[in-house]
Amino acid sequence: MEYKKNVMRKLGIISLLIASALLTTAAFAATPQPVTYKSGADSVPGILYVPDRAKGKLPAIVVIHEWWGLNDWVKEQASKLADQGYVTLAMDLYRGKVASSPDEAHELMRGLPDDRALRDLRAAVAFLAARKDVDAKRIGAIGWCMGGGKAALLAANEPSLRAVVVNYGSLPADATSLKGWNAAMLGLFGGKDRGIPPESAHQFEATMKKLGKYAEVHVYPDAGHAFENPNNKAGYRADDAADAWKRLTDFFAAKLKH
Repeated sequence: MEYKKNVMRKLGIISLLIASALLTTAAFAATPQPVTYKSGADSVPGILYVPDRAKGKLPAIVVIHEWWGLNDWVKEQASKLADQGYVTLAMDLYRGKVASSPDEAHELMRGLPDDRALRDLRAAVAFLAARKDVDAKRIGAIGWCMGGGKAALLAANEPSLRAVVVNYGSLPADATSLKGWNAAMLGLFGGKDRGIPPESAHQFEATMKKLGKYAEVHVYPDAGHAFENPNNKAGYRADDAADAWKRLTDFFAAKLKH
């Protein structure tokens, strides 16, 4: 009889924990909203995710896609971040185009003018900062692959940005271009990435620290490029991806929520 009572008591505790977890998730469930924002004379499309039950001014994150374009995986990352209490904007640098092959992705990336991309990036920050539900002093950015490089480009040119996560993206090599970089930076890279050697990421980290800026770089020794994306069948590393997600969410919580 006593054993049965203990079992029921434990089941009750487990049920309460599950209910609590569900309530926590529901408290920040975000509904996607198609939006457009102005970038010079252009209108840039994107998907906005706003936590449904959050109150007051929230931190916000610009989410920047890979060379494939604004596909479902990137939208999923924006949604997951919004579920943690951020207003997120999954911006579309390709204006609605999504690649279906590496060759097409390469062409789209090559056809993206640097000046237009930077204008769109800064306009995304301005769009979020102007919202009544966003704290303009707590805006960050994150990107993967090409988007990681664009996140770094944004940080170097947008002094108001507070935190940036660069996932296996190219980094500025010239120290003079980092003078306007105020954002705390987390970089996540693969040790076997042929395009972005880990040595260059560590050199960037050292340069940032010499300039008195916050930078933290973590290299996953056995990972290659795009190891966080399960669509990358040959290079996806589930354990490294899980660790990377924890690192970046902890980083954003520390830099944007506190």
